[in-house]
Amino acid sequence: MTRARSPLRHSLWLLALLGSQALANWQDSLPGAQIIGTGEFRMFGFDVYNARLWSATQPLASDQPFALELIYQRRISRDDLVQASVDEIKRLAGTSVSTGQLAGWEAQMQQAFVDVQAGTRITGVYLPGQGARFFVGQQLRYEIKDPAFARAFFDIWLDPRTSNPELRQQLLGTAQP
Repeated sequence: MTRARSPLRHSLWLLALLGSQALANWQDSLPGAQIIGTGEFRMFGFDVYNARLWSATQPLASDQPFALELIYQRRISRDDLVQASVDEIKRLAGTSVSTGQLAGWEAQMQQAFVDVQAGTRITGVYLPGQGARFFVGQQLRYEIKDPAFARAFFDIWLDPRTSNPELRQQLLGTAQP
C-alpha cells in the first residue's frame, strides 16, 4: 500500500509544483488586462526601454491593479536601475519619504531587480493597498509588501511631475498624435 501511495504523492506534488509555476506570471494578478498605452524611453538618443501599461480598467484607476512592463533595449546593471529609481523617488517624494524608508526600499529593489540586457523584460505589478510584485520574464522575482513603496515607485512614470511627461501621456493613452 505504501508503494501505491508513493507514486500518487509524487504525482500530486508535481502537479502542485507545475500549478504554482503556471500561476507565477504577472497576468494572473490582472485578469482581463489590456494594454492602455505604449511608449519608448530614450536617453541621449539611445533606446533604453520600451514600456507598456496594462490594466483591466481604462482609463487607469489608482485604486485598481495595473502592470508596467519594461522591455530593455540595452545592457544596464541592477545597481544603475536601483540608483535611478531611488533618485526619481527622492525627487518626487521630497521630504515625505525618510532616509531610512528610502534605504529600506533601495535594499528591496536590489532583491527585485536584475542586471538587464537587450530583450530583458521586467514587469512591475501595482497592487493597491498591498504593494508591488516584480517579474523577470514571466517568473515572479520579488514582492514588496509596502503600499507606500508601490505608489512611490510607479509614480516615477505616472505622476504628473514625472521627468518624462511625454512617456507618461503615451502610457496613459492620452498622447496627442
